[in-house]
Amino acid sequence: MSSYIRFLSEISNQHTAEVGGKNASLGEMIGVLGPKGIHIPAGFATTAQAYWDYLKHNNLRKKLEAALQKLDKKEFKNLPQIGKKIRDAILQGEFPPELAESIRRAYRKLEERETVLTSVAVRSSATAEDLPEASFAGQHDSFMNIQGPENTLEACRKCFASLFTDRAIRYREHNGFDHMKVALSAGVQKMVRSDKASAGVGFTILPDSGHEQVIFLTGSWGLGDNVVQGAVNADEFYVFKPALKKGMRAIISKHLGTKEKTMVYAKRTGGNENTTTNKTTPLKYRNRFVLNDEEITQLAIWSMEIEDHYGRPMDIEWAKDGESGELYIVQARPETVHSGKTKSKIKEYRLKNKGKVLAYGTAVGEKIAKGVSRILDSPDDADKLREGDVLVTDITNPDWDNVMKKASAIITNSGGRTSHAAIVARELGAVAVVGTGNGTEKIKDGQEVTVSCAEGNTGNAYEGFLEWEEEEIDFDKYEEPDTQVMLILADPGLAYNYSDYPVKGVGLLRLEFIINNTIQIHPLALLHFDELEDKKARKKIKELTPNYSEKRLFFVEKLAEGVATIAAAFYPREVIVRMSDFKSNEYANLIGGSAFEPHEENPMLGFRGASRYYSEEYKEGFRMECEAMKIVRDEMGFTNVKLMIPFCRTVEEGEKVIHLMGEFGLKQGWNGLEVYVMCEVPTNVIQAEEFAEIFDGFSIGSNDLTQLTLGLDRDSSRVNTLFDENNASARCLISMAIASAKKKGSKIGLCGQAPSDFPEFAKFLVEQGIDSISFNPDAVAKGIKNILEAEEKK
Repeated sequence: MSSYIRFLSEISNQHTAEVGGKNASLGEMIGVLGPKGIHIPAGFATTAQAYWDYLKHNNLRKKLEAALQKLDKKEFKNLPQIGKKIRDAILQGEFPPELAESIRRAYRKLEERETVLTSVAVRSSATAEDLPEASFAGQHDSFMNIQGPENTLEACRKCFASLFTDRAIRYREHNGFDHMKVALSAGVQKMVRSDKASAGVGFTILPDSGHEQVIFLTGSWGLGDNVVQGAVNADEFYVFKPALKKGMRAIISKHLGTKEKTMVYAKRTGGNENTTTNKTTPLKYRNRFVLNDEEITQLAIWSMEIEDHYGRPMDIEWAKDGESGELYIVQARPETVHSGKTKSKIKEYRLKNKGKVLAYGTAVGEKIAKGVSRILDSPDDADKLREGDVLVTDITNPDWDNVMKKASAIITNSGGRTSHAAIVARELGAVAVVGTGNGTEKIKDGQEVTVSCAEGNTGNAYEGFLEWEEEEIDFDKYEEPDTQVMLILADPGLAYNYSDYPVKGVGLLRLEFIINNTIQIHPLALLHFDELEDKKARKKIKELTPNYSEKRLFFVEKLAEGVATIAAAFYPREVIVRMSDFKSNEYANLIGGSAFEPHEENPMLGFRGASRYYSEEYKEGFRMECEAMKIVRDEMGFTNVKLMIPFCRTVEEGEKVIHLMGEFGLKQGWNGLEVYVMCEVPTNVIQAEEFAEIFDGFSIGSNDLTQLTLGLDRDSSRVNTLFDENNASARCLISMAIASAKKKGSKIGLCGQAPSDFPEFAKFLVEQGIDSISFNPDAVAKGIKNILEAEEKK
C-alpha cells in the first residue's frame, strides 16, 4: 500500500498521529485483542498525509485559513456561513489520482480478504481524536452501508469535509486546537448489519457514579445511532466484574427499555444516497431484550479485556450483525468523566419540601437545580435560553453542546444513561432528567421549575421554585473510629452513590423497599396467578411481567437483582440483608395482596417476621425470598451478603426458621453463610445467650425494642410523645443485650437514628462496647463525629 493507506491490522496506538485516535485504537484491538477472540470489523484507514495532499492538490489550505480568520470567535454568529463555505470548498475538490487509486485498491483488497463484503462503514477519525485530554467524540461525520469503491471515495471526501462541521470548529476553538494542525483520517470497515439486529454502547465504569466494579451495557434494536443520540429508552444491563473473572453468574440486573424506534437503512434511490429511517418498533420487540444472557456476558468479558489492555476505564460501542448473528466491537475510547477522580468530598442535596411532579425520568447527577423552563425545538433557538434557564427539549446531539452549557438543568423526552444529553450533563457537572417521554408536553415554556436528581434513579421536575439544603462533607477530615460505621439502605438505585462513603458495609438492607417499589406484587399472587380472581390485579400483574410465563420467577429475579446491586456496590464489604418485615396490612397493599392477608387490629404486633416465614399461609412466599438470596450468594458469588431474621419472638421460632432456610437451600455455615437476628423484642434480650447459640450475630432494632419496652405504639399520635430511645429502661435492655452478646462472642450492632441525633446516645453505645452502628446516609458524617468524640472520652 502507498503512504495514503494503512490496513487496520497493520497499525496500533503508536500510529495516532497518522490515522487518528479512533482508527489507531481499532488497529490496536485487532492486533492485540483479535487473537483473544474479540471481533472487530476488518478495514483500512486513509492517513493524515492523504488529507494534507487532498488539501494541497486542490489549493485549499490558504482558502481555509482565510475563511477561519473571518470567524467571529466570541459569539460565533457567522459560524454557519464560515463552516458551510469551508465544507463546500472541500466537497468540490478532486482526489489526487494516486490517492483515489490507493483507496480503490484498498477496497478491492478488503473484498478479497473478507468472505462476504456487501458494504462498508466510513468513519471520521481526527488526528487528536479520542485522546483522554481531547475527546472529539461526535464532532465529525460517519457514513454507513456504503457499497463499492467509487461510493467509498465519495464518503471519504465527506469525512474530510466533516472536519469542519460547525460543532467541530467551535469545539477546537474552545479547546485551543489549531484548525490547520488537525488532520482527518477516514476509517473504512466491513459493515456490521446491526440495522437487522441491535447495537449499543458500554462503559467499564458506571457513567453516573464512577463505580469501577461494574460494567454497564445498553442497547436497542437497529443502528446504534438511536442509543448514542438518546433517541430511545434503551435496554440496560449491569455486569459484575469479579463474578465474570470467576466464571459465575455475573449479570446483576437487567432493565427493559421501551425502545420505541428502530433505526434502519432507507431504500436506496440511486447513486451514493444512503439515508436512515426510524421505524416504530413492534410491541413484541419492545418487550424483548436486545441481547440474551450469553451475549451480555460475552460483551462484558470483551469490555473487561479491552479495559485491562488499555489500563483504564473505557467507553465502548458494540453492534450485532443481523445476517451472521455475530457480535462486534466497533469502537473503544477512554472514559473521560470519572477516570482518576476521587470522592473524598461529597456534596449532599436534600429537598426541604416537595411539590407537584410535572415530569420524571432517569436522573443524571446527584444535585438539585432550579430555573425558568425554555422549550427549544433545535439549537437554532439558542437565543431563547438565558444563563441559568432549564432547557427542555425532545432530544440533543453534539450540535446542542454550547447551548447546554448555559442551562442550569436539562430535561429531554428521549434517552437514557448513555445518551448525548446525559454524557454532556456529567461532563458539565450539571443536572439532567432524560427519557421523560413527555417533558415538552407537561412543562410549559417560561414556567418556574425545580429539577431534583438527589432522590435515587428517578429524576423529578417539580412545579415552582422549591427550597433545598446543600451540605459538603469532606470524609478526609474524619479518622476511622474503632466502632464500625455501617449504612442503612433500602433503595438499590442509590447504592453506587454511597459506596465511596467511609463505612464498613451495609448494616441493614431492607427488602421491603425492593418488594414495594420494584416488584409491587404480593409473592403469593404471583405464585397463584392462575387462580387469582381479582381481574384488576391480574391485568396489572400481566403488565408488569410481560416476559415471565412462570410469574413467581419475576419475584425471585427482581429481588435477587435488587440485593445484588447493593452487594456489588459495597463488595467485598459485608451487606446484612433483613428478610421481609412487612406487616399484614402492608402486604395487603401489594398488588393481589388482599386475597392472601388477614385483617388484624394491631398488625405491628401480629403476623410479621419469623412467625410468618414458617406459617402455612406464607411459607411458599418465604421460599421465594430464600431462592433469591441463594442466587445472590451461590450463583453470583456475593458471599459478602449475610441474612437477618426480624421479629423473632422465641428461641423455638429461631430454630424453626434456621431449619426451614436450610430446606430452602440456605444452610447456615455453608459457603460462609451467617444468619443474624434482630434484637427488637424483650425476649431477644432476656434470652440473648440462648439466641446466640442459634444465630451468628445480633442487630438491635432500637425503634421496636423501645416501643415494646415502653408498651406503646410509636405510630399512635396519642402516645408517640412518650417514645424515647434514651429512656432508662430502653437503655438498660440495650446494655443487657450487648453484654450477653459479648459474653457469647457474638457480633452485635445497632441500627437507628439516635446515635447521630444524640451524642450522648452514641457515647452510651461506645461505652457498652457495641461492635457497629448503622446510620442512614445523610447521618453518616454526624454519626462518625459523635462516635469519635465518645471514643476519645472513653
